[in-house]
Amino acid sequence: MAEPVIARRGTGERGVEYRAMALVSAAHFVNHFQYLVLPPLFPLLKAQLGIGFVELGFALTVANIMAVAAQLPVGSLVDRLGSRRMLVAALVVAGLAFVGFGLAPSYPHLLLMMVFVGVANSVFHPADYAILSANIAPDRLGRAFSVHTFAGFIGNAVAPVTMLALVAAFGLNAGIVMSGLLALAAAAPLALARGTDSAPAISPGYAGGMGGGLRLLMTPAILGLTAFFALLSLSGTGISNFSVVALTSAFGTPLSLANLALTAYLTAQAFGVLAGGFVADMTRRHAEVAALGYGVNALVVLAIGTIGFDAAPLLAAMACAGFLGGLIMPSRDMLVRAAAPPGMIGRTFGIVTAGFSISGIIGPLMFGWILDHGAPQWVFGASVIVMAVTAIVAWIADRRATARRMMPVRAAASAD
Repeated sequence: MAEPVIARRGTGERGVEYRAMALVSAAHFVNHFQYLVLPPLFPLLKAQLGIGFVELGFALTVANIMAVAAQLPVGSLVDRLGSRRMLVAALVVAGLAFVGFGLAPSYPHLLLMMVFVGVANSVFHPADYAILSANIAPDRLGRAFSVHTFAGFIGNAVAPVTMLALVAAFGLNAGIVMSGLLALAAAAPLALARGTDSAPAISPGYAGGMGGGLRLLMTPAILGLTAFFALLSLSGTGISNFSVVALTSAFGTPLSLANLALTAYLTAQAFGVLAGGFVADMTRRHAEVAALGYGVNALVVLAIGTIGFDAAPLLAAMACAGFLGGLIMPSRDMLVRAAAPPGMIGRTFGIVTAGFSISGIIGPLMFGWILDHGAPQWVFGASVIVMAVTAIVAWIADRRATARRMMPVRAAASAD
């Protein structure tokens, strides 16, 4: 997606900044919370709907297919109609989708819900960053982005335990309805905050319309970065979406403990992101950081998948895996930034987020197939393999990029 052209207004007013950051972070929290509403409930949904894990995984795949398909047109609408309006619409659509499924649960309704959820998901990143860029002073924008990302991870972290508590107290269907009402509650103050909107604008990158956006997306450099992001995201999909089922099936881990372990993983991941920002600023050797982090993380996840840990070691291992996964993310972003073509950094980061949805298409079907074939430990095994491949790819890609950067220097030296 092209970089939005935004008319900056009142960026020196701290009150406006805090309000914009709070509203956008709340929306991002809800978006990530809803992403993990269903996976912790898979065993209950499987029994209620009479379907298998492949069918449940396919429902997640539907949402990601819709997110990929909607990304370019939604990005254009964000620039044309204004980011706040689109963000409010996304929260309302996603909220009503969860409410509707909770009131009338069935597998066809689940698939229909995920269609709307997928379209809504494609709005959040372009709209969130447009609002923050329009309201936050440049010297504080980086910190605002980090708070925004942290809020999303906290949404992931609290969702499993929260949903388990809601379902235990009010029932499965009522818990799903409440998750939808949360999105509607977040939409209400955002709908009233007219002063925080980014001005509707058309950036130069959209001058060619949708055709220009597609041509930008189809360049080899952008496609390569998108595939790289997809591989990175896939490495954590099995743990975040299927570790609860894998732990309960492989080791007889109680459902409450498995969900608590997932919460420990996601919470530690959120704090790992904050720590990773300092690591990324302290070194230029981002490929080494990513490769080392993924290598150690692969060993931790391998231990989780092969050893039947008791409660305390399981929580510690899952927290360690989550922290390492978060620690790597800023270095991952720096690798993508370094590999981006000149003058295309903003557009590159806009488009490569489609890699998250691409991994969301592949991951649920792959891990669901593993579970349906009675091999729950291979949820962790497959994640380990992807982590190892990711570490190798990061290392090789960085070596090649370094070699390309050194070619002009060597040519000049030989000429002298």
